Amino acid sequence: MDNTTDPSTSDGGAMPVISTIRAKSLIRRELEKSSVIQSRMPNIKVFSGTSHPDLAQRIVDRLGIDLGRVVTKKFSNLETCVEIGESVRGEDVYIVQSGSGEINDNLMELLIMINACKIASALRVTAVIPCFPYARQDKKDKTGGENQKSRAPISAKLVANMLSVAGADHIITMDLHASQIQGFFDIPVDNLYAEPAVLKWIKENIPEWRNSIIVSPDAGGAKRVTSIADRLNVEFALIHKERKKANEVSSMVLVGDVKDRIAILVDDMADTCGTICHAAEKLMEAGATKVYAILTHGIFSGPAISRINNACFEAVVVTNTIPQDGHMRDCPKIQMIDVSMMFAEAVRRTHNGESVSYLFSNVPY
Repeated sequence: MDNTTDPSTSDGGAMPVISTIRAKSLIRRELEKSSVIQSRMPNIKVFSGTSHPDLAQRIVDRLGIDLGRVVTKKFSNLETCVEIGESVRGEDVYIVQSGSGEINDNLMELLIMINACKIASALRVTAVIPCFPYARQDKKDKTGGENQKSRAPISAKLVANMLSVAGADHIITMDLHASQIQGFFDIPVDNLYAEPAVLKWIKENIPEWRNSIIVSPDAGGAKRVTSIADRLNVEFALIHKERKKANEVSSMVLVGDVKDRIAILVDDMADTCGTICHAAEKLMEAGATKVYAILTHGIFSGPAISRINNACFEAVVVTNTIPQDGHMRDCPKIQMIDVSMMFAEAVRRTHNGESVSYLFSNVPY
């Protein structure tokens, strides 16, 4: 009888002990689970193709890491060979390769690098393509007549398929020529905008920007210029053009009043620069005091540099999605906006599972 404990005492004394033990075991289990998750979190690896090593270096400098080791070479028959120089097993891999220079070779190099990382057991492979190749071939064009139109390729879709088949899990690019190209992919595509960096440049480098007018050199860029004009609280104009054939403009009509204003031409890319140089002449004839051109992708092929040198631009401003050092040496009017911090921030946010939409309207500092 003396050994029997009172039930009330038993309930009152034992229950807190049991609940404390259970709580400790639950906490221990959660801590173990979180440590397992942390140990499985992949490291970040950034590799550069040969198209734009300077941009890749700026990106890793911003991230505070080193570029991954990769050796790219060509065999005597000009086949591309890529060797990844370090382990990527279970890693979060980013490959920086722009659609510039020898576009076909660079595209093939990117595909091989993606595939090399994928079959080396990389956890995720993201292609960072600042200037998307073949972006202008996004539909069957009317150029060349109805009969030829039906046989035109949609090469941008083909490039999207090739990237997916090579093993890319995610694409980061900037100012696609047509936003619908994102729909060519079945994988996530982050299309960054140069607009925040452009707005920053205008406010810092054009003192009289409040007396400016934003001009689109074609009807297709109307949405882009209206967005910038709204953000600056200025008016916009556009130039309607008709092409007889690719890279040749036949006629231009200005819609809007540019008299006694600073005209700022904004477009996503300039190749041979026939369009923007004709547009600049048209704007000066219509009474504009100064003409600036701001372009995301400065391709500048063929006679582009000589045309800009002979045109009436105050400055032609481009981003460094494509290497610009040679162009800036040949043409003093060309100035560059560095967008490496936008790509670095997009990479950082993607790696950490954060939202990228902040970059659509802000420049990271």
